[in-house]
Amino acid sequence: MVHSRRKFFELADIAKAAAAAAAADAAGARAEKKAANLSPLALDAVRRLDAIFELERSLNGLPADRRLEVRTLHVAPLVTALEGWMRTERARLSRHNPVAKAIDYMLTRWSAFTRFLEDGRICLSNNAAERALRGVAVGRRNWTFCGSDRGGERAAAMYTLIATAKLNDVDLEAWLADVLRRINDHPASRLDELLPWNWRKQTSQPAHAA
Repeated sequence: MVHSRRKFFELADIAKAAAAAAAADAAGARAEKKAANLSPLALDAVRRLDAIFELERSLNGLPADRRLEVRTLHVAPLVTALEGWMRTERARLSRHNPVAKAIDYMLTRWSAFTRFLEDGRICLSNNAAERALRGVAVGRRNWTFCGSDRGGERAAAMYTLIATAKLNDVDLEAWLADVLRRINDHPASRLDELLPWNWRKQTSQPAHAA
């Protein structure tokens, strides 16, 4: 949703700049018309999306089942209204119109954009995941590629585990050291015991007196 909203933000800014320029230098009716066509639609889209984001912020920290319940009651109607508004406005616009392109970007991916309404575990945006990947993006400038597809898959698995450990407030160095020490002799059928959230539960339990 963040990616789609950004497109409308940019168009709203362009529209404001065009309207200001038209008023300042009397660019003509054509420029004024362009600004009038862009600004209301882009700003309306931003307002509608912001209302959805505002409701989602109130759900932060709630259990997945509760988030899904509130989304069904309060967020889903806003999303449905947004879709209806976009389809109505899109039918009035030329395919070359920048707002039409922003609307098409959303509508052609609508099932992906609305997946969060079906699963309370899914966030409205993927900002957290993108922030976690910044280190990877910076690092790849230094090591360049992974050597092979298999190396890339292994790197992705390690990045996923490391990011998961951080999300579970696990001491990353302690977890890695312990897992690497134990994994060679650990039964494959019990590998889940070494996953960050399970490992944390084990290490946080008080030691029993001998």
